[in-house]
Amino acid sequence: MTPETTMENEVTPQPVRDESPCRALLEIEDLHVDYVVGGREAPAVRGVDLEIGRGEIVAIVGESGSGKSTVARSILHLLAGNARVRAGGLRFDGRDLQGLGRREWRDVRGREIALVPQDPTLSLDPLLPVGRQVAETLRIHGLAEKAAAEERAVALLAEAGIPEPAERAGQLPSEFSGGMRQRALIASALAGDPKLLIADEPTSALDVTVQRQILDRIEELRRERGIAVLLITHDLGVAADRADRVVVMQQGGIVEAGSAEQVLANPSHPYTRRLVAAAPGLSAARVTERTPEPAPEARTLLRLTDLHKEFRVRGSAETVRAVDGVSLDIREGETYALVGESGSGKSTTARLALHLERADAGRIEFAGEDVTGFRGEPLRRLRRRFQLVHQSPFASLDPAMRIAEIVREPLRSFKIGTRAAQRERVAELVDAVSLPADVLWRRPEELSGGQRQRVAIARALATEPECIVLDEAVSALDVSVQAQVLELLARLQRETGVAYLFITHDLGVVREISHRVGVLRRGELVETGRTDEVLAHPEHPYTRSLIDAIPGTRLNGSTKE
Repeated sequence: MTPETTMENEVTPQPVRDESPCRALLEIEDLHVDYVVGGREAPAVRGVDLEIGRGEIVAIVGESGSGKSTVARSILHLLAGNARVRAGGLRFDGRDLQGLGRREWRDVRGREIALVPQDPTLSLDPLLPVGRQVAETLRIHGLAEKAAAEERAVALLAEAGIPEPAERAGQLPSEFSGGMRQRALIASALAGDPKLLIADEPTSALDVTVQRQILDRIEELRRERGIAVLLITHDLGVAADRADRVVVMQQGGIVEAGSAEQVLANPSHPYTRRLVAAAPGLSAARVTERTPEPAPEARTLLRLTDLHKEFRVRGSAETVRAVDGVSLDIREGETYALVGESGSGKSTTARLALHLERADAGRIEFAGEDVTGFRGEPLRRLRRRFQLVHQSPFASLDPAMRIAEIVREPLRSFKIGTRAAQRERVAELVDAVSLPADVLWRRPEELSGGQRQRVAIARALATEPECIVLDEAVSALDVSVQAQVLELLARLQRETGVAYLFITHDLGVVREISHRVGVLRRGELVETGRTDEVLAHPEHPYTRSLIDAIPGTRLNGSTKE
């Protein structure tokens, strides 16, 4: 049994009837979904009962694989072809959805029930202007002809909160920010004037301030149009702030349901209590046993002085200043978090430090040595001491290689040890990151997201580096897996004295893991200091805006005593 699944298997979920006093718009009774894989049925949803009232926001929360999205897609009849669905009842606005044909479903989807999917990059056609894609929804449902549909599309983009909608309507998705692409999906979902909006992880990849804007807009639409919302999320802070009721799923079943205050402030089920305990931002209390503060005499390992970097805008002579005079230092055994929104310069600063980009000006020192101009063999030796863990472990791990080969790769590259010694070191590293020995012969696709990130950390540790850059290394993980990885990083730091430059947009995570924090805005370091002091008493308005946007503030301090 892996560390990722141990916690989930401790408790077997039992179906819980979600009793709602309001008049039901959506009614689901005894829903079961199985997927046929290799001739066998694998259960995904087991005995789910759910009701959603008119104008109500209901959040389904749980980890990946809990069945949240399967329930949502069951409502819309959008499951994969190998899905087998059974339900005692599936009614919307008094209408039985189970007997609908293809043409009838086409009328329901978009007109009655609309979906805002998780990833707008995959959901928007990269070759079509955004306005035309929104207009297409109107035309498909026969709500407007071409000219009227395009005019209405501009109004819908404005309603979804996109500035200068007439100009933006003619742009491609690639010219939109992540937040604006998500707003475009909301505009498309609103086109048919639906009664129910299903939002499937609509903000999981967005910065906290953009996330707040998107969720504010969804709440405004609820008030203005009376739309009911089914919010699918693994972020308990979002559920706490936005939902009227919360439904907790584990292993395909509902284990707890009730008002947001009841479920998240006073959870009764052990699984819910563990989720709440693992969620950064839901409480001022820490879940991570951080490394003690570095001793005053600890040497400075990494020092960046007055770094500058500009990039030329594609297709023009204009330049954008990505890093503007950044100076910071990190000591041995210390975690320094660099935070800010997308485009603030966090990752560019890290890439400059790692020499993956060349600074236009400034100085980089490592262990007291000026390494700014390093190239060739000196740079290669430096990279043995200075490693990187990417945001996406799946993208950074070769899918054709077994885990043993992936972790061994840096040892082979730097010719560290004999083949036998390398095999022994790989086994030690896998054990150090709390993975079972049998993962060595598996490939990345056979592991969970948390397990893949542990492999990436093991690989980064292979050369015994003195400093590791973690670039959004936990942002895509469920809260409990995220907590496990943060605990792992803290333990490894205590045991080895490694320093971390932790790149993130999540101040809840910063609170858990870092000793000091620097806040970047438009390439400029606007505030820096001890983490506790900066988060408790922010001086810069931008820092205060980031802190105010942390989800879970509605129940902050009440979830753990």
